[in-house]
Amino acid sequence: MFTQLNPPLPLFIPGKNESALSHGVIDYGPEHHLMWVCFLNLSGECWTLPNPEVRIEWNPTLCRKPKKASDNVVKVGAKA
Repeated sequence: MFTQLNPPLPLFIPGKNESALSHGVIDYGPEHHLMWVCFLNLSGECWTLPNPEVRIEWNPTLCRKPKKASDNVVKVGAKA
């Protein structure tokens, strides 16, 4: 199922160290990650990224402060 986001959500993509706007979410079902349809702010490229590869953008109004990307990134399948 595809869900259009209105308004688009600002996201940060740690793997690309870039911000993006997500215009939609694709849900393939309970055994799959949500897929975020994002347009990168700098290049305008369109990417579809799974849940573990996106983070919500920082927002000083909501006291959500930026952190280093390496602080919050969890690699899927990586050994602890």
